[in-house]
Amino acid sequence: MKAVRIIPRLDIKGPNLVKGIKLEGLRVLGKPEQFAKYYYEQGADELFFQDTVASLYERNSLSDIVTKTAKNCFIPLTVGGGLRSLDDITNALRVGADKVSLNTAAIKRKELIKEAAHKFGASTIVVTIEAIKQRNGTYLCYMDNGREETKLEVKDWAITVAALGAGELVVTSVDREGTGNGFDIPLIKMVTDAVDIPVIAHGGAATEEDIYKVYQETGVDSFAIASILHYQAIHNLTTAAADFASEGNISFIQSGKSFNKIVPTSIPSIKEYLYKKNVAVRQL
Repeated sequence: MKAVRIIPRLDIKGPNLVKGIKLEGLRVLGKPEQFAKYYYEQGADELFFQDTVASLYERNSLSDIVTKTAKNCFIPLTVGGGLRSLDDITNALRVGADKVSLNTAAIKRKELIKEAAHKFGASTIVVTIEAIKQRNGTYLCYMDNGREETKLEVKDWAITVAALGAGELVVTSVDREGTGNGFDIPLIKMVTDAVDIPVIAHGGAATEEDIYKVYQETGVDSFAIASILHYQAIHNLTTAAADFASEGNISFIQSGKSFNKIVPTSIPSIKEYLYKKNVAVRQL
């Protein structure tokens, strides 16, 4: 049985780790490199950095953060946001990324996936699908961190992406992201049934049971998770509290109001929970 991966997702805006709900209303949590090191030491299998405004401003500004992280965290790093060309991908890999995630640029010019897979290898190229469920029950792909609608249906795009040579897919339910309402299982299952490449589920986890449930019902390969880890981590990074205050408003985290349905947990706890459910995990 192949071991599933637990992948903390770190959404970045400028120099800050941020978190929103449905990819909106981003609030500062602290310094991403500190969270990354904390998750690495807890046993994260990989780390996923996403520049949340990169495509909007047509740039990627994660180089410094990735460089700092790569010096201290010896696990695969995936970097996404604002990567528009082979040169952009080259630069991301040069500063320490092991993989890159494409969305907006791939939708605008799908040949980029094939070109990138050919040049860097399929295992280096991840495509993120930002999905929003429509009133008629279909799922459409979105760009620019869930801001811009496309006419692409998720299943069709997933099949196309796999055929073009992408090595992995991240499926983000924009509707569920940050809400604590659980993963969109029909969405994830639709994609896992349609493609043969690894699929990473993202968006909606509130509890360890949510993670197990989507694995059990879809056979998804991995999980990109944020809120349930960040809301626990922030209370264990007390040495950086003064620095957080200088970077933005963190009162919403300190008040506890944003926990809502989310039960904060840790990577070791998630892995232990899954292991007891007979799910293969790495590094217990």
